[in-house]
Amino acid sequence: MKDGLFITLEGPEGAGKTSILEMLAEHYKKSGMKVLKTREPGGIKIAEKIRNIILDPDHTEMDARTEALLYASARRQHLVEKVMPALKEGYIVLCDRFIDSSLAYQGYARGLGIDEVLNINEFAINGLMPNATIYFDIDPKLGLERINKTKEREINRLDLEELEFHERVQEGYYQVMKKFPNRMMRIDASQPILKVFQQAEKVLNRLLL
Repeated sequence: MKDGLFITLEGPEGAGKTSILEMLAEHYKKSGMKVLKTREPGGIKIAEKIRNIILDPDHTEMDARTEALLYASARRQHLVEKVMPALKEGYIVLCDRFIDSSLAYQGYARGLGIDEVLNINEFAINGLMPNATIYFDIDPKLGLERINKTKEREINRLDLEELEFHERVQEGYYQVMKKFPNRMMRIDASQPILKVFQQAEKVLNRLLL
């Protein structure tokens, strides 16, 4: 494979996308492919510092536009430092969250407008969209229950939101899928994790083989 593939994994809190990403990365590495796993916000030093600011539970007063701009800033630096160089070297880049998170969370759930947040991010990404996005769908109540059972998971500012906010996030993702139907694929994340992994692998194999 001459050029790399940029694959993003999306979903509400507790959908299990991070666990699936780890499984996919291990699977394709064993197959001899060059794989880079990363996350947003974060993945590199500057973006991780921005992540700490955004997700700090003490920052509940953060304005929604400030939040959206911080995500876009972290996204740009992450692309320049980590994603773009890896793609040039032919890596499969598996990224835990990307632009669709901003559209669902800030654009829809925070009420800023999906198109408005898309405009901010188009400046940040400069045309670099994922080759494919897997959306792991789960009932927000079940997702939050999963989080509460996972003691080692970090508790961030978004976890402090009411259930209604997370329901709006889910609806936001549905709106984003309608906007990008050719790029985004939905998987039911309430299934057993092995079945979710197998379905995600099947999606990626269509791109890789």
